[in-house]
Amino acid sequence: MRNYSTISVPNDVKKILEEDRGGREWGEYLLELYREAVEMKKRRALENLVKLLSEEELNNILEESRRFRREFKLR
Repeated sequence: MRNYSTISVPNDVKKILEEDRGGREWGEYLLELYREAVEMKKRRALENLVKLLSEEELNNILEESRRFRREFKLR
């Protein structure tokens, strides 16, 4: 059996969230919001990197990342 918890939020916030979640379970809905927020943060971070770095620097980072994945081994 799963454990459940109660989270207190202002009534106006709950009303907005209830309207948005539709018929989904709260856990499913909140996890979706969380995942979307994390993805958005990653996207913004990448966009900021693109603004700061040249195309050559970005390509070097990508190549180093690929090389690391190919060559990395746990002992």
